[in-house]
Amino acid sequence: MKFLLTSGGITNNSIRNALVDLLGKPIAESNALCIPTASYALPNGAAMAWNFISGQEPECPMCELGWKSLGVLELTALPSIGKALWVPIVQEADVLLVNGGDPLYLCYWMRQSGLADLLPSLRAVYVGLSAGSMVMAPNIGQDFVGWTPPTGGDETLGLVDFAIFPHLDHEMLPENTMADAEKWAARMRVPGYAIDDQTALKVIDGAVEVVSEGHWKRFTP
Repeated sequence: MKFLLTSGGITNNSIRNALVDLLGKPIAESNALCIPTASYALPNGAAMAWNFISGQEPECPMCELGWKSLGVLELTALPSIGKALWVPIVQEADVLLVNGGDPLYLCYWMRQSGLADLLPSLRAVYVGLSAGSMVMAPNIGQDFVGWTPPTGGDETLGLVDFAIFPHLDHEMLPENTMADAEKWAARMRVPGYAIDDQTALKVIDGAVEVVSEGHWKRFTP
């Protein structure tokens, strides 16, 4: 699989160039599906979902990049319709754009919908924003547990072998300092990356490349 795991979306030219490299063609020639589901477990989540889908998020651009086509894949709807209606659409997409919000809520619906099982077989590039990136890790850490799944815990999909601490040193998130990231990492059982909104992790077949015009740090257990 090919991943571009971001904290704040496609925020600079370095991250944009990494996206184009993963796509293997220009953004304007690529068909995208956006997944807003994670936002619903947060206050004002419906408005967040709309802003994401409609490309009204200038500080964390994803859907507004000029895609050839853009569709919405709402995970909560998928269990109630036949797979023949949505699986081919996902298989044909060039990229999945996965919004932020609550990572455990997103993980739950990825599993319930069947998308989690489908992901490893897809040709699409997976582009995550915040929770959309965190959900790929084996677990997220108790610091980021908000919505609680029926089974409890902080486990996520484990399609990469590291965890992510997003929005490092963000001015609106005083609890996301480097000191906080170090405490988070000390409690994790897997390696972790603390990344700011100018940083992304490009992952191809498990190999990680840090793409950054900001600052970041890798932690090992």
